[in-house]
Amino acid sequence: MIAETVCSAVSAAGLGIAAVTAYRRRFLAATRIAAYSLVPVGLVMTGIVAWVADTAFSPSAWAGFVVLGGAWLLFMITRAVERRGGGTRKERRAARAAQREAVAPAASAPSLGPATRSAARPAGRQAATPRATGSGDDFSDIEAILKKHGI
Repeated sequence: MIAETVCSAVSAAGLGIAAVTAYRRRFLAATRIAAYSLVPVGLVMTGIVAWVADTAFSPSAWAGFVVLGGAWLLFMITRAVERRGGGTRKERRAARAAQREAVAPAASAPSLGPATRSAARPAGRQAATPRATGSGDDFSDIEAILKKHGI
């Protein structure tokens, strides 16, 4: 009963503000204020306010919300574990087996290895760019790709 009275008072105040706004020749703003002020009365007339009031003071409804929250939390945990772990145990075993079979046991050295790179460089250029073992090796594969494309 109190909720309906409060909603009616809020709507009446909003319609009063809309009337003053329309009097000031701001019709678009007045229409918008009138629309917002009619929402509480509409909620009371549809029964949503009574349902919310009954739900807010019902312990069984709050217990239901707790159960729904727990179910949602379990769903999120299982999704996170599944994404992190890579699926079921059978899927992980199959992925590991496929990964082992993909690489040949006695694979040859890559075509752009250290021996072919030094042979492909001209002698003058090789002497002009000496590299220290620690910092220069980080970009060796990038240099090889750029040289392959003529950059």
